[in-house]
Amino acid sequence: MSTSRLLVAVSSPWASQKLTAPIADLAQRLEAEVLVAHVAQLQDEDEHESDAKQRGEQTLQLMIESLREADVEAEGLMLFTDDVSKALLNTAKARHCTMIVLGLTGKGVLKRLIAGDVPANIIRQADLPILLCPANWAGLI
Repeated sequence: MSTSRLLVAVSSPWASQKLTAPIADLAQRLEAEVLVAHVAQLQDEDEHESDAKQRGEQTLQLMIESLREADVEAEGLMLFTDDVSKALLNTAKARHCTMIVLGLTGKGVLKRLIAGDVPANIIRQADLPILLCPANWAGLI
């Protein structure tokens, strides 16, 4: 069993597909297992919780299946909260993760101000390494 555990936070099916190859490569090189986390949130006031949950399950399933196909031990975790940063940090601590990996969404400054800047909040509060993957980046780590 590996001693390293990466917490990979994914926000959408697109993010899952984009991050799979670099995360698989990193996990293999570190001999780490991967905990893929998704925080289910309503995207607008007309959306139902079941829609957010279904989108989250799809997001997790895409990455977990791809990681397992690459022979990486992976597990998914769906979180339900309004405080994404706190949920991810608490999960990382509770599950003894050695690094948090975040895929950036490419949101502009105004959207981050309105919705909250999850990466900045995590960086300020974390006591373990944080790896940020830009939205327009497609390489390996």
